[in-house]
Amino acid sequence: MSATVSPDQLPLQRLYHWERTAPNRVAFTQPVGGGQTVDYTWKQVVDQARRMAAHLQAQGIGAGDKVAMLSKNTAHWMMTDYAIWMAGAISVPLYPTLAAGTIRQILEHSEAKLLFVGKLDGWLGMKPGIPEGLPCIHHPLAEADAKKSYPGWDDIVAKTAPLAGEPVRPADDLSTIMYTSGTTGAPKGVMHTFANFMAAVAAGLERIPQNEGSRMLSYLPLSHVVERALVEHGQLQTGMHVYFAESLDTFTTDMQRARPTVFFSVPRLWVKFQQAVNHKMPQKKLDTFLKIPILSGIVKKKILSTLGLDQCIFAAGGAAPMPAELLAWYSKLGLNIAEGYGMTENIGASHITTGDPDSFGTVGRPYAPVQCRIAPDNGEIQVKAPWNMLGYYKQPELSAEMFTDDGWLKTGDKGSTDAQGRLKITGRVKDLFKTSKGKYVAPAPIEDKLVMHNAVEACCVTGANLGQPLALLMINAEATAVVKNGGKAELEASLAEHLKHINETLDPHEQLDCLVITSEAWTVDNDLITPTFKVKRNRIEDMFAKNYDRWVGMRKPVVWHG
Repeated sequence: MSATVSPDQLPLQRLYHWERTAPNRVAFTQPVGGGQTVDYTWKQVVDQARRMAAHLQAQGIGAGDKVAMLSKNTAHWMMTDYAIWMAGAISVPLYPTLAAGTIRQILEHSEAKLLFVGKLDGWLGMKPGIPEGLPCIHHPLAEADAKKSYPGWDDIVAKTAPLAGEPVRPADDLSTIMYTSGTTGAPKGVMHTFANFMAAVAAGLERIPQNEGSRMLSYLPLSHVVERALVEHGQLQTGMHVYFAESLDTFTTDMQRARPTVFFSVPRLWVKFQQAVNHKMPQKKLDTFLKIPILSGIVKKKILSTLGLDQCIFAAGGAAPMPAELLAWYSKLGLNIAEGYGMTENIGASHITTGDPDSFGTVGRPYAPVQCRIAPDNGEIQVKAPWNMLGYYKQPELSAEMFTDDGWLKTGDKGSTDAQGRLKITGRVKDLFKTSKGKYVAPAPIEDKLVMHNAVEACCVTGANLGQPLALLMINAEATAVVKNGGKAELEASLAEHLKHINETLDPHEQLDCLVITSEAWTVDNDLITPTFKVKRNRIEDMFAKNYDRWVGMRKPVVWHG
């Protein structure tokens, strides 16, 4: 099945459309440090992209060549992508948190001819991953060492004449190779065409209220498929205003500046927002206020305003399951969060809910052109969409494994549909594990319950071949501070009570033996989570499985490791 779209809706055509029709409208607002920002109009954006495209062509970059980008989200990330497309090349975005070894693996596997180095935290640790002799160009917000080592964007743009005319690309041209972060194994290069993105975005705009007057804050990696589709390609379709975040430390300020009308976040960050609110206003107090008619409206407005979401008309979550209890918490504040479902292999655009409480616990119905079925043998969700990937770059065997004989994409997720045709994710086909009692345990639904404790940052339910499963927890910074200030016993008692309540809701074979709190933070650097905050179960097993029997043998509801 191939994606079909009107040629004038393809990305380069849309870029030229805004250059012609709205040259002086602000496209991007970019923080540059010290509380300062720079606005870029469509005219400025396209002019810089044209000049960089001309430079790339002068360096011999052309049709079929791969050009990589290693940077956090910035206006120049987007301009770079446009320049690569104009030059006839294929963009290869890298997550800005990757270790040097993974960077080298991707750059070599993709056969990148050139790398753009942009805004990063910890560039010096990444630099050894750049293959010897690979040409690089630095963005204006790159770190000092990159600026010293490589030619600069501004200098190149200043001395290069812009590419003339309106060069376009065929709809079926390969637009990008997106290397999946992957919870297991090495990253794989997902290939998508220009038509794939445009067809997926067109379907998305039928459900998501993005338009010329919309505002979005771009902060999740543009190297992730949802941010790429929703922000980059969404903006090209609608002409909306995109703001960029400066850092984690300034995130609240960034949100206040952008006042996004459409906002997407991963579950872990939605949980952190909730925990920040509860840190200032305990849940019992909040519940009391929300029951008082006049005060309720004031409190809701104050909380949403503090979060920068008071003008948000469409909020969404995805990339991992959204706990129903979390969705209900936001709904009480007057913010209904739509939950989307998809994967890099189908541009993250498979299903989405309306955000109504009635849909909590599901990921909604498929987008109009998407077909979905549940495999009768193992309960796997399989989808067929016009924008399914071409395959994995240089890995035809793995590509073939991802599709059924009749052309349906195998998601690896287990699920079921309700009477309204809404899809419910029940776990991963490969995440199921069997206890020593011969019973299968699906970890995801239990993890959804665990993460609702206000001290839990991330968790992993595990325990293959144990009598009962157990859970490993990473506690958040606030909880860590409580422990350091003498509150360990209080936190332990609270988590034990949380465990008791959860076990009461589970079947006997699912009930957790204990909660294990690890001292080490789970980060991208130590390879325990992906750049989109998904826990790498295989790495958890590698690091901690040798301790399972000892922890269980301690016969404590809460165990501290390290």
